[in-house]
Amino acid sequence: MKIALCQMNILWEDKNFNKNTVLTFVKEASYKKCELIVFPEMTLTGFSMNTINLGEESPERSDTVLWSSKIAKDFNINIAFGYIEKLKDKAKNNLVIVSSEGKILSSYSKIHPFSFGEESKHYLGGSDFITTSISDIEFGSTICYDLRFPELFQILSKRSHCIIVIANWPKERSYHWTTLLKARAIENQCYILGVNRVGSSNGLNYCGDSMIVSPLGEVLCHNFNNEGLIISNIDKSKVEELRNDFKVKLDRKETLYTLGYKRSQI
Repeated sequence: MKIALCQMNILWEDKNFNKNTVLTFVKEASYKKCELIVFPEMTLTGFSMNTINLGEESPERSDTVLWSSKIAKDFNINIAFGYIEKLKDKAKNNLVIVSSEGKILSSYSKIHPFSFGEESKHYLGGSDFITTSISDIEFGSTICYDLRFPELFQILSKRSHCIIVIANWPKERSYHWTTLLKARAIENQCYILGVNRVGSSNGLNYCGDSMIVSPLGEVLCHNFNNEGLIISNIDKSKVEELRNDFKVKLDRKETLYTLGYKRSQI
């Protein structure tokens, strides 16, 4: 499958401007025959805590999701993107995937709100592990800070050939981002799609470093600090062959790990 990651410069809280950017890159990815394009976290707003003004309804009624579904159908491409879902008291930071037919395939709510950045004051953490099937390839969904929690990736990779990480990851911790993307690919023997934003917003700088990493931890394509697409093919047979030849997952002792967690709390 041919996949595009869009490393974009998100204009702070300006949905209309960012829609034009998204549309430009959807057209380019479609022209280049990509089956899936992935955008950064909170695609049309940036990493905002302004949930009252920027939050939208559930995926089925969200203006952003409906708009994305239309352009996905118009340009015959699957699209993965982030948006803010407004709830009664707080909100959810979501990753939605819509099909090339304009249908909602999945919606994932970020399990680990970023407490250091006060995200947890405004957003509720999700509790569901979400995978999505596209052209017989299974994709796991994660968002930004989730990358620091390897247990989530181990759970998703039981079914997934590839795990998506959409992010607004600041430049000052970029080394953590690039290192953890490779580590998650190696640990889970799957592809990792890490798409980050570039530019500056609300006092933070972002350097991108979007990349597609192979199940062996090899960087197949990488964009450091420029807005634009990176494109690569992924092949689920490579995941299956590696897992069959080097059976790391069969050697895991998950019952013991669970017991260890319980004992550590005594």
